[in-house]
Amino acid sequence: MAKTIMIVDDSASLRQVVSIALKSSGYDVIEGVDGKDALSKLTGQKVHLIISDVNMPNMDGITFVQELKKKPEYKFTPVIMLTTESGEDKKSQGQAAGVKAWVVKPFKPDQMITAVSKLILP
Repeated sequence: MAKTIMIVDDSASLRQVVSIALKSSGYDVIEGVDGKDALSKLTGQKVHLIISDVNMPNMDGITFVQELKKKPEYKFTPVIMLTTESGEDKKSQGQAAGVKAWVVKPFKPDQMITAVSKLILP
């Protein structure tokens, strides 16, 4: 059975690039346009990993991760931040919220798949 990954980003083109890379590697994908939208789509189903942007309207990525970790069924779901933010301050905030990896845009799809495969156990 395919593992499910959620992509949370306000850029449709970025969601599409990541989605194509993940689907071609055999993953199922759920998309959220911002933190609020993503939380509304997490209804208890198993999600093996979440890839989220930091800077989004309505609810930013750090707040999204903080809210996500309050849900018992997603408390241990690994999160990768995919963002243009490379400052230590943002990374520290992310780590404190529960982020497992930080990938800075622009990125290579195979770099993303490598990070994903390290966080999702077969």
